[in-house]
Amino acid sequence: MSKSANEVLAEALALPADARVMLAESLLESLDEPAEVVAEAWRVEAHRRLAEIENGEVEPVSWEEVRAGMRARLSK
Repeated sequence: MSKSANEVLAEALALPADARVMLAESLLESLDEPAEVVAEAWRVEAHRRLAEIENGEVEPVSWEEVRAGMRARLSK
């Protein structure tokens, strides 16, 4: 019987950090798109986001604020 994605994810999250990194890299490499295509897409996205910040279209939010907001929502 095969495991569900949620079961695999739960097991993966229980792995040590270095093993999770190796697993994540392997999963990304298994995708159809070549790494160059993905890297270019991230480069374009990073430049777009930076331009939005520089133009005042969006205001950056710190990780601490995001984490606090997530915890508050999950505790309800």
